[in-house]
Amino acid sequence: MSKNFIAILVIVLLSSCLGDPPASMNPTSYETIKPDKVMYWKMTTTWPPNFPVIGEVAEKYSEWVDELTNGQIKIKVYGGGELVPPLEAFDAVSQGTIEMGCGASYYWAGKTPAAQFFAAVPFGMNSQQLTSWLEIGGGYELWKKTYAQFNLVPFMGGNTGVQMGGWFNREINSVEDFKGLKMRLPGIGGKVLEKAGGAAVLVAGSEIYTSLERGVIDATEWIGPYHDYRMGFHKIAKYYYTPGWHEPGSQLEFFINKNLFDGLPKHLQAALEAASKRAQVWVLAEFDKQNGIYLDKLVNEEGVEVREFSKETLD
Repeated sequence: MSKNFIAILVIVLLSSCLGDPPASMNPTSYETIKPDKVMYWKMTTTWPPNFPVIGEVAEKYSEWVDELTNGQIKIKVYGGGELVPPLEAFDAVSQGTIEMGCGASYYWAGKTPAAQFFAAVPFGMNSQQLTSWLEIGGGYELWKKTYAQFNLVPFMGGNTGVQMGGWFNREINSVEDFKGLKMRLPGIGGKVLEKAGGAAVLVAGSEIYTSLERGVIDATEWIGPYHDYRMGFHKIAKYYYTPGWHEPGSQLEFFINKNLFDGLPKHLQAALEAASKRAQVWVLAEFDKQNGIYLDKLVNEEGVEVREFSKETLD
């Protein structure tokens, strides 16, 4: 698997980072918010309702914003599919149908390929490095500039840490074994899989189990042991591979309608950003805690066979 391919892909995608916004976009406009007005917002996520950690953090964000704004911004969280389909959250918030969303930016590669760089890059930055790049390395400014084209303001929404390599029903001993493999693998990792002869399929989290069970896909990655156990992948897939070369530190996000955000007083804008940084820390800490517990369960209670991709495969 050539890392030169990834480097070339990065250059090509970044060159298209700041194209013109779609002509069909007609976002809702908002008046400047009065300082004492109580606002009731809706947040739609790309995750199933009440989903552990990445769904929980949306609820926690709502609570933190309520505290930091002294009750001036109240956010009701909806799981993917409750208001709009999971992968339509971007458009719904962009157009002002819903005030804000929660997801991962590589889901929006079809809108702008550059979005993927704010989620995860294969063989790229880990969670600490990615957070540092966003916070003090200029990454967040690029992210805001990219999303501004779509009338959105992004915020950090947590980081999963390094992920696992995925669930397979056949052994992966070399790059050749990826040929013809249909795998749920979003973002740039999916492009690498396709270069190796596989087929990358974008499947919403709520649909992965049934897609794998019915043979719509041959393999899947999700996040890590905690979620993988809860999703039940060990019941329908034989091999559990590591490391997660495709997502060494996956960044999650909140995104808010830009017209709405720009009309807020500065102290409310600051509160929304402060709550997002708290979310960044909480998600990573919760995954660190839970993944070790559930990896032990998978191996010692469920008999899952954990295998490592060979050095030759990764190179």
